Amino acid sequence: MELVTMVVLVIIVIALLVYNIIVSRRIKNFKDINQKVTSLNVLQDFMSTIGDVQSVDEKIVKINEILIEQYAIKYSTIVVFDGSEYVVKASNVDKKHWETLRNLQSEEIFTDSITTAKPKYVTVNTEEERLPYQKMEFGRAKSAMFFPLYIDNVYIGYWIIESGRMHAFDHIDTTILEVVKDNITSIFKIVSYQNIVENLTRKDLYSDLKTSEYLYEEGRKTIDSYTTSTVCMFKIANLVETNEKINRDTGNQMIVDICDYIKDRLSSEYIFVRYMGPKFAIVFSGIEIDGVVEFLEDLKKDVEALEIEDVIVAEANEKLPEGKKKKVLTVHPRLNFVLSTYYKGTALEKVLKELEEYLDAANEKESDINNI
Repeated sequence: MELVTMVVLVIIVIALLVYNIIVSRRIKNFKDINQKVTSLNVLQDFMSTIGDVQSVDEKIVKINEILIEQYAIKYSTIVVFDGSEYVVKASNVDKKHWETLRNLQSEEIFTDSITTAKPKYVTVNTEEERLPYQKMEFGRAKSAMFFPLYIDNVYIGYWIIESGRMHAFDHIDTTILEVVKDNITSIFKIVSYQNIVENLTRKDLYSDLKTSEYLYEEGRKTIDSYTTSTVCMFKIANLVETNEKINRDTGNQMIVDICDYIKDRLSSEYIFVRYMGPKFAIVFSGIEIDGVVEFLEDLKKDVEALEIEDVIVAEANEKLPEGKKKKVLTVHPRLNFVLSTYYKGTALEKVLKELEEYLDAANEKESDINNI
């Protein structure tokens, strides 16, 4: 009887052990699946952020917020070298600590991590200790993980996560964090092109308008707040002729007078830029083509009625005695317009390219309003 009881107990113990092993594996699988789902959601959020009409800096801040929320990170900071110095691009740490956080590349404890491109984990063992890089703080962070960031083997900065608990990252799956780090790097690689475009935007000397790059960044925020807009490009058809047959000063004055006249008649919601050379672009945000044509017909008529004086002769006349005035030659602008519809989320640059190609291929004598 006792032997039977022992056998039964052994079978029960073995069964429980097997059951516990199965449950443990299921829990582990569940955790792995949950981590993968979380990582997939984070990646989807990252990609959504890339597509938002935000500046590069706004996107990086948003990405950091996603990391903090999805991974329940206490502190997360992204630091990037901008070509002259290290800059905190995003952080939920109090700004009084940013000076320390943006100089971690100088800390000996992280030198090997930067050299080998491997993460570095640091923690304290007692409440009285502080992390090696902490200068003025004692209670904020008790453990941290440092991830150097590289693009095409070029070191660009780092991502550091911190916790107020000791040994907070002892059992964390670093594989997942490495994937997150790679995603951060990928995002930087993508938005670096946007950053270039943002920094390329200039103000044109004569027209006092932003250059065409403005359309693809800051201006697009306004444009994409509407489902459809009308894109208009016009060319001063006789600008080159004016420069050659009269003088360039008069051609420049033509640009000034035309742009001043048009700017005064456009809503602040409409984007007006100097596209290239004699070509200019206006985006009528939220307006259908039918609602633009009549306005442009009147605008074209008024602009072409402007009289642009020969600047050099006009200035010379001011120095002559009364009654000795020379006849001042005047020229009237001649504009050629072409219109198209832009749909939110589509390629604005493609629409502009088609308009440009139309104007470049048009006869120099053409002066009309066309819709393509």
